[in-house]
Amino acid sequence: MKNATDAARLIRPLRSSLRRLLQELVRTNSVAVLAGGNETPAQRVLQAFFRERGIRPELYETAFIRDAKFPQVRRHKSYAGRKNLSVRVGGSGRGPSLLLNGHIDTVPPGNARWTYSPWSGRFHQGRILGLGSFDMKGGVVANAAVIVAIHTGRIRLGGDLLFESVVDEEWGGGGGTIAARLRGDTVDACVIPEGTQLEIYRATRGGFVVDLVVDAGDSSAYFSGEEVVSPAMPLGRLLGWVARIAKQRARVKAKGAYRGFADPVPVQVLAVESNRLDPQVPLSVPSRGTVRVYLQFLPQEDVDGVITNLRDDLKKFAAADPFFRKYPVEWQPLIGGPLYGHEIPEDHPWLRCFEQSARRVLGEPAVTTAAPYPCDAGLIHRDFGIPTLLFGPRGAGAHNPDEYVEFDSVIRTAEVLLAAALAWTNT
Repeated sequence: MKNATDAARLIRPLRSSLRRLLQELVRTNSVAVLAGGNETPAQRVLQAFFRERGIRPELYETAFIRDAKFPQVRRHKSYAGRKNLSVRVGGSGRGPSLLLNGHIDTVPPGNARWTYSPWSGRFHQGRILGLGSFDMKGGVVANAAVIVAIHTGRIRLGGDLLFESVVDEEWGGGGGTIAARLRGDTVDACVIPEGTQLEIYRATRGGFVVDLVVDAGDSSAYFSGEEVVSPAMPLGRLLGWVARIAKQRARVKAKGAYRGFADPVPVQVLAVESNRLDPQVPLSVPSRGTVRVYLQFLPQEDVDGVITNLRDDLKKFAAADPFFRKYPVEWQPLIGGPLYGHEIPEDHPWLRCFEQSARRVLGEPAVTTAAPYPCDAGLIHRDFGIPTLLFGPRGAGAHNPDEYVEFDSVIRTAEVLLAAALAWTNT
């Protein structure tokens, strides 16, 4: 392949089959929850897609990581029956290798109303609608397009190219990516087509979710003549502590890829619960209250040290409050330990290669910036030493109702990925 025109020539004949694949993947439930996931049916859709085109994918179990001593394994999760899918295109050995990584799992659809079914896969005004379309089945389809284009075009690569569709990325899992690395699938560089709006992300944040839980009193005292104690109103003061921490974190000076971000290390409240606004829940004074807090971190930060300091600060806050002295705030991490971010230097050869390929395909320079979220890139880059970029399609609504991906941008993503893969593996 000599230029971006060749990338379009190889990808665009696949357009109809890629759209059907994406719609079928969206229509296939691959929801992951905190303790497990149901990804394998969607992996079998991918498996059939490759087999129909004469490509041999490998579908393999991930449960073996439970016995590994790798520290980032989430041991509270079940991996039984959760399978990764991979395809390796062998090179001549004359160039560096590349990994196209993507996750097939989605979050649950939630309780909010969707205009169409979360699993509709509807094509409307150039968009594929449905759960996981943007996060990140559109990106997985773009990765698959690269493999098919190289296979049908009978292109010989200089280095190996590895496609992998992994499980357990949502809920801070990383189990599928860990399984792929521990089984020996190692490469020289990686790109993940998470939804980036056709921008290049050379860095990702770290993340940590913690539930601040308060138990107060005994609900059996309700209507018994005894005092009913509730944490509901004191939660307001606890939220005040979170707001103070958010202001402190907002003063952190960002360097590198996050320089210029208005709030480089946001602190967000994801949920507040003390009883539920549900007609099936009787009117009653709650005895438990919870604030779910999401903390993010710069790639260069001492994440464990920041968390320790925040926890110490919370203890001081609680000791100074009469209510929380009596009813202590419990610190309950939702997913276990934190995720860690990563950053590729501005002059890294893989970044330079990708920027050049994107410019040739798109006709203008792509914006190079940093991700507003954590993902498996931190694991791949930091824990396994594989330089990792993110580049993916346009869309909106990830983790929310009416999620969609712009299908034309899935095709453009595939073209850029193909151009970059061929340039890199033939370096």
